[in-house]
Amino acid sequence: MPTGGLPLSAHPVGGAFAWLGCHGGAGVTTLQQTVPGGVDAGRVWPGPPATGGRQPVVLVCRSHASGLMAAQQAAVQWASGQVPHIDLLGLVAVADAPGRLPRPLRDALRLVSGGVPRAWHLPWVEAWRQGAPVTEAAPRELAALGRELSHLTDRSAPRV
Repeated sequence: MPTGGLPLSAHPVGGAFAWLGCHGGAGVTTLQQTVPGGVDAGRVWPGPPATGGRQPVVLVCRSHASGLMAAQQAAVQWASGQVPHIDLLGLVAVADAPGRLPRPLRDALRLVSGGVPRAWHLPWVEAWRQGAPVTEAAPRELAALGRELSHLTDRSAPRV
């Protein structure tokens, strides 16, 4: 495993795509529960699919400095060809606090987003923090993310 990167697995994960947490607490469990089709790959690049081909993956991080740095390291791993069996669909940055990102974090998110095919930023959901079920109070951005990932992973649809 390269320094600062995520470990590699020889085992496939299945599903239409895999959620790959760039660090602990990134929000993968919530995404798996609210966006259909994805499976939790943990914090390990999944192995090639058993049927051959490439494994679709979505990186997930929090929008704080260490989360964005971890996402950048994972994106560099992918871009440098260290995981050639991965079809990186993009990065989901989950808000780490309510409100607008401070400028240094916005700049970091913009930088990291430039190194992946597409990026989504999900807002803070106060109701979830207070214990509401993740299927309730879901922001509209989650539905849009689900639709886009469904389109991206539809094997009959052309890739954009």
